[in-house]
Amino acid sequence: MKTTRPILTAIAVLIFFIALLFLGINIQSHNKPMEHQPETAAFQPGTFGYDLEFLNQHQKTVVLKNGEAMLALIPGYQGRVMTSASTGMHGMSYGWINYKLIESAQKAAHFNNYGGEERLWFGPEGGQFSIFFAPGVPFKFENWQVPAPIDTDEFSLISSNETTAVFSKDIELLNYSNVKFNLKIQRTVNLLTKSQIESRIGISLPATLQPVAYETENNLTNTGTQAWTRDGGLLSIWMLAQLISSPTNIVMAPFIEGPEEKLGPIVNDNYFGKVPADRLKVLKNLILFKADGLQRGKIGLSPLRAKNFIGSYDFGKKVLTLVFYNKPEKSEGYVNSMWEIQKDPFNGDVLNSYNDGPLEDGSQMGPFYELEDSSPAAALKPGEILKHVNLTVHITGDETDLNKIISGLFGISVEEIRQAFTK
Repeated sequence: MKTTRPILTAIAVLIFFIALLFLGINIQSHNKPMEHQPETAAFQPGTFGYDLEFLNQHQKTVVLKNGEAMLALIPGYQGRVMTSASTGMHGMSYGWINYKLIESAQKAAHFNNYGGEERLWFGPEGGQFSIFFAPGVPFKFENWQVPAPIDTDEFSLISSNETTAVFSKDIELLNYSNVKFNLKIQRTVNLLTKSQIESRIGISLPATLQPVAYETENNLTNTGTQAWTRDGGLLSIWMLAQLISSPTNIVMAPFIEGPEEKLGPIVNDNYFGKVPADRLKVLKNLILFKADGLQRGKIGLSPLRAKNFIGSYDFGKKVLTLVFYNKPEKSEGYVNSMWEIQKDPFNGDVLNSYNDGPLEDGSQMGPFYELEDSSPAAALKPGEILKHVNLTVHITGDETDLNKIISGLFGISVEEIRQAFTK
């Protein structure tokens, strides 16, 4: 009996700890939100399921779904679309996500770059009407601050169903000229069906291709008592897509042809120093820009040059990305975001692409690349609304059929894209 008693005691202790462990697991599972949980934990990095599991651990996540097409949205990050997939949970995840920052749960000093493939911002960034610099301070990085409503504030989720989510936020902003803006944003995200995609882009999609597309309607209302004027500064809606860069990824920006004396320069490539010629090609009516995440650079097109869409093609991954936006024929101009007191603060670009790369100190935010578009400057009276509509499309599948879409929209073949930077 002396030898069996310690054994029985040890078994009892072991059973006790197993019971505690089981109880802890059950408590944890009951405390964990069950909305939109993935079917299995066996997801590989780079898949939608992997990203959804990660996001669910850190933020309330809203999932829109139509067959294999899926979106993940975060109310806590201003209702942004964090990522999407066209081939289900195990399919490729298209949005760039800053895992390290999200996991840290820390707030950065100037900008919390959580990532996300479609987020809402406001312009202008620089100049006498900037909303990123406090009144009177020098235009230097240490003074640059992304306003909380488009950085860390949560948007209210008003409603959601399988394919639509609506977000809202009341906002107050102060610009560099000490002018206050009271406004309301209502943001609606709609996941589209295949027939809706074909209707929006005007192209039939063969069965060999797998698309995911969503349209966001972003309404900005002047909720103040004063009209917004050019003298005091105007706001614009600024949409940014942070996407996954790769050595085989090329941005395609079509432009309106015509003489520079009438339409101005074809492309503005001086945002962070001139983009080298081996990274930027200007063809007859198309700009090609390397989006490999290896060298920092940015391009912009003016309203006189830009068309109402931009795209990219990753010929290694066979992924075509398209962004369309509602570009009006007439406007009050587009805000200028250059970091200086400007001679013409309403002569800014409407369409941009940014390629991330190492900074001078060797650090890097990404790598990622961006496709950006802006609304006109909003000269709104109290109660008036500016509406900006954004359409994002990702298509993957048979390259022969992808080539037909690319040729039809951009006037260039997949092979010509491959060869553009290898000659």
